[in-house]
Amino acid sequence: MGASTYRLMADMAGKAPGLDVSEEEKASFAQLDSAEQIVFSATLEEPLAWSNTRLVRTARSRPSASSSAATKPLTTVGSIRLSLALIEAGLVDRFRVVLFPVVTGRTGLERIWEQFGDLSLELLEARTFEGGLQLLEYRPTVLEAPPGTGWER
Repeated sequence: MGASTYRLMADMAGKAPGLDVSEEEKASFAQLDSAEQIVFSATLEEPLAWSNTRLVRTARSRPSASSSAATKPLTTVGSIRLSLALIEAGLVDRFRVVLFPVVTGRTGLERIWEQFGDLSLELLEARTFEGGLQLLEYRPTVLEAPPGTGWER
């Protein structure tokens, strides 16, 4: 994750034990808290408050292919700029999108997709959960331009 997402998630993890939530949600928080966290940041300072967290300093906001020596799957949570950098570097083999059945329109805080370049998404899996929430899993491919056009921007 990036620094902004780390700050939000670390704060949430610290408050999780005292929250009035279901046992299933508490178990989910505990699982997240026990997982190894990797934070790409040039602004955070060690020691980091969240246990199991490793800080990776980056001179650029974009990690290089050489910084990916993972032997197990990695997942980003939030961290739009980091996710975009990983996709552009060709390091993402699965792209998961969770659709919530809500349209925020003008009241939405961020229009996250305008930061992304053009991607082709091959649907690999789709699941619908109670309440209409959907999980869509794609294989991304970075495109030079929108498909079927000769656009140059």
